[in-house]
Amino acid sequence: MAVDIDEYYRQFAPMVYRRCKALLSDDDEALDAMQEVFVKLLQIEGEVHSPSSLLYVIATRHCLNRIRSHSRRPEDASSQLLYDIAKIGDGGGRSQARFLLARLFGQNPESSRVIATLHYLDGLTLQEVADEVGLSVSGVRRRLRVLRKELKVLEVQS
Repeated sequence: MAVDIDEYYRQFAPMVYRRCKALLSDDDEALDAMQEVFVKLLQIEGEVHSPSSLLYVIATRHCLNRIRSHSRRPEDASSQLLYDIAKIGDGGGRSQARFLLARLFGQNPESSRVIATLHYLDGLTLQEVADEVGLSVSGVRRRLRVLRKELKVLEVQS
C-alpha cells in the first residue's frame, strides 16, 4: 500500500510545522524543514502504521540534524536547542551549555540526541520515548544515564 502523501500532508502538516518551529525557532526554516520531512516520507517504502508518530520522529531527527549542521558553521549558530535540552542554569550561561552539549552529542549516536530531546524537552515518558525510537524502556534509561554521566564528566573538565 503506497503512502498517500496528499492526505498525510493535509492531516499532519500543522503538527510537523509546530514541531519544526519549536526546535528551530524560525518560521522560514521550520517551513523548509517541514517540506523536507514530507519528502523523506515519500522515500519510505511499505505501509506506514502510525503516520503521526513517524512524522514526529522524522521531524525531530531532521531538525536536530539541521541544528548540528548549523553549529558547524558559527555564523548560523542561532539555535538554542542544546541549551534548552541541558537546562543549565548556572553562571556559565548559554555558551558553556552549547559547548558542553556539542561535545556530548558529538561523541554519542544521533539516536541519543533524539532520546534526550523527546524526554527532556518534549516531556515524553520513558515508555513513550521507547515506543518512538524502537528501543526498550531500559535501553532508553541506559542511554539517558550515559548522557548524564558523560555530561558531568565534561562539566568537571570545563
